[in-house]
Amino acid sequence: MGGPGREFARADRAFFQQNAAMAEINAFPLAPADFAAVNPNTGTAPVFRTLRDAEITRGIYRRLPVLVDHRHKPPRYVWPVRYSTMFHMTNDSGKFRTEADLVKLGAYRVAGGWWEKGSAKWLPLYEGKMVQAYDHRAASIVVNSENLKRPAYSMIATEAYHADPAWSPVPQFWVSANDLLEYKQPWVIGLKHISSTSNVRTVICAICPSAGYGNSLPVIVSQVSKADETDTFAAWAPLLEANLNSFPLDFVVRQKLHGNNLNWFEMEQLPVVPPEAYDCRFGPRTAGDIVREDVLHLTYTAHDMEPFARDQGYQGPPFAWDEEDRLRRRARLDAVFFHLYGPDRDDADYVLSTFPIVKREEEQRYQGRSRSRDLILGHMAALAAGAPDANIAG
Repeated sequence: MGGPGREFARADRAFFQQNAAMAEINAFPLAPADFAAVNPNTGTAPVFRTLRDAEITRGIYRRLPVLVDHRHKPPRYVWPVRYSTMFHMTNDSGKFRTEADLVKLGAYRVAGGWWEKGSAKWLPLYEGKMVQAYDHRAASIVVNSENLKRPAYSMIATEAYHADPAWSPVPQFWVSANDLLEYKQPWVIGLKHISSTSNVRTVICAICPSAGYGNSLPVIVSQVSKADETDTFAAWAPLLEANLNSFPLDFVVRQKLHGNNLNWFEMEQLPVVPPEAYDCRFGPRTAGDIVREDVLHLTYTAHDMEPFARDQGYQGPPFAWDEEDRLRRRARLDAVFFHLYGPDRDDADYVLSTFPIVKREEEQRYQGRSRSRDLILGHMAALAAGAPDANIAG
């Protein structure tokens, strides 16, 4: 508006204000370097609610690199990731088959939710509503044809379903294995595309089995081909998945997300923990050891994730679905990532307070206690003391 001659070292800014007087009171300075640090690829503005949010976020970006930095030619990747949307729910609808279609073709259901007829195979088409963090079996899709506006809705999986390692969620559609020839990996990281800063959590992903994936659940795979694999996707994918599901990263996302779609250009600009940081030791164990162990236990709860378990070097049966164990493992993971991201205990406590729905739901479930918060802060202290396997009270 003022032309190229008007330059300022910084500008006072306020977000989420309802009138000019409050904006003036709550404004805080942001310099051009803050834009470049937080959104280096696009230069777009962060949306900090408070000065403390800004300070914590700027500190994280000073310590960690972004996932993909396009300021370098070629782009600089922390991990050799490739992002893909396999099937578009509208454009590719001609490739989808319903259960009734498959029955009419004479196909039959087999383990893992697949259908077969002779050499022909059809795999489930996963959608975002079927997945939650560390859980590729979060919900089935039920179709009510009388509901013209939204006929397909999710039916949340019960603990009884989760307890059965042979149970697979029922999708709305299946796709031919011939349409998946480009995706030969036995498992992928699925990332929910529809999101919001007002949801329980903003970034939600899970390691998922070989299947079809709609555009509401794009996948992250290795950009290195199997024929020339030098990046060991099996070794780093659990680390990246846990990083994306962590509270510190989710906190940063909430300072940047402007809409209800979690786009890849936004994901590329998130600060992530680089490979060498996982060598950090907490007593007798490295951060990488802890993360891989907990991700394995959280993920391998069903037979269809056996390829993932074998790639992790585990030869046993699926782990029993145990809500208490899952709560504690996720808390330890978050504690590890708070250490790797840098916020101290007070800042970690503040970050957790910015997820009010998590707190409210846990207080309703655990008689007024926010157990995740208590366990995370307890594990942070234990890790700092070199006791990664401490049995934290909470």
